[in-house]
Amino acid sequence: MEGGEAAPPAAEEKGEEEDDFGYRLFPDRNKKPQSFLVRSLFTFHNRCQLMLRMTLDTNPYAQLLLEAMKQSGCTVFNDRHFSCENCDGCVSGGFDSATSQIVLCQNNIRQQSHMNRVVTHELIHAFDHCRAHVDWFKNVKHLACSEIRAANLSGDCTLMNEIARFKFGLKGHHQTCVRDRAIRSILAVRKVSKETAEKAVDEVFDACFNDLEPFGRIPHSKTDAKRAYKDFQNRDRYNANL
Repeated sequence: MEGGEAAPPAAEEKGEEEDDFGYRLFPDRNKKPQSFLVRSLFTFHNRCQLMLRMTLDTNPYAQLLLEAMKQSGCTVFNDRHFSCENCDGCVSGGFDSATSQIVLCQNNIRQQSHMNRVVTHELIHAFDHCRAHVDWFKNVKHLACSEIRAANLSGDCTLMNEIARFKFGLKGHHQTCVRDRAIRSILAVRKVSKETAEKAVDEVFDACFNDLEPFGRIPHSKTDAKRAYKDFQNRDRYNANL
C-alpha cells in the first residue's frame, strides 16, 4: 500500500459487514455518480483526470501493465476502469473487484509522481485479478500475495521513496519495505489483527516476492521499467512468430 492504496472487495460483500472490507475508506463508492457537468466544476476531479492521462500515456510501469492485461484478455479502458473520487484521508487509491475498477483518490493525490505509483500499484491488483482466481474477501493469503507484488513491482519501495519517508537500510531493506507495506495494506482494508496480517504475508512472501510477472524483473527505477516494457514487447513479438 503506497501512501494508503487499498483493495476494496466485491459489492455483494457490502451491507452490514462493509466496514470489514474497507469500503468505509471509499465513501463515493456508495453514492450515485454525478453528472459530467457537475464533476467538471471540481478542480480535484479535473486535476485527477489530467494526471491519470499523463500516467497512462507516458509512464512505462503503467504502459507495460496495460499491454500485459490486454494480452491476457482484460483490455483496460480509461472511462470504464478508472474512477476519480474523494476518499478517506488515509488512502490514495484502491481496486474494486466487483466493478473491475481502479479508484483514484482525487483529494489525496496531488503530484504526478504519486499518481504514477498509485496507478501502477492498482494495475498490479487488476492484473492479478485478471490472470488468477483471487479470493479478495475470504482468503487473506490471496490479498497478501497481491499486496506483496504491488509493493515490490510498483516502485513503492524504491530508494528515493524510502529516503523521502526517512527510512534507511542496507542489506535486505527492499524486502523489509515490501513486507511492511503489504502488512499495512491488509490492515487498512481488513479488520484482522496485526499478527494475522503478518502471518499471511510471511507464509506467502517468498513465492509472491519472486513472482515478477509481467515485468520479469524488479523495476527499481523508470529506466528499469522502460527496459522491462521493451523486453515484454519483444517477448510478445517472439511468441507471435512461433
